Amino acid sequence: MSTTRPYSPGDRGPEPEAAGETGGTPGLSPADVGRAVGHQSRRLNLVGAAGIVPLARDFTREALHAWGWMPADTADRRAAAEDVLLVVSELVTNACLHAEGPDELRISCDSKVLRIEVSDRGTGQPAPRTPHRAGRPGGHGMFIVQRLCMDWGVVRTAGVPGKTVWAEVGAPA
Repeated sequence: MSTTRPYSPGDRGPEPEAAGETGGTPGLSPADVGRAVGHQSRRLNLVGAAGIVPLARDFTREALHAWGWMPADTADRRAAAEDVLLVVSELVTNACLHAEGPDELRISCDSKVLRIEVSDRGTGQPAPRTPHRAGRPGGHGMFIVQRLCMDWGVVRTAGVPGKTVWAEVGAPA
């Protein structure tokens, strides 16, 4: 169910000591990078970009490689990485279709959660279509996000046009 909380409920562990963009850590295997570095984040400006959905997926795929989510060594890890890529595609596509395009994609990761945020200038409120009609084309984006994510929601800042739609996927074990 959609919420307006900026962060999901529950224990997310201790706060990270340092945040920032991380491309790799010498001496660690890719699978250990995410756990060793703590909180990592990346931003992609999408204003005026062409081929926005593939660009967002490629950007996310690069981050997943740097953070040790890919290449995945188990089926669960592969599924988690594919879920992240699908959620990015759905959120960016929704911003293209319903909000005149996304302004920015932000992804961040700690040892427990990967958070995806897509900011746009739209006024609409994303919601899964109810009732969901699996056999019909279109209208599945937020239903997919709701099914794949631990939580998702919308954040609006008073006096600032638009919104940020966020979703969180649990880190693979």
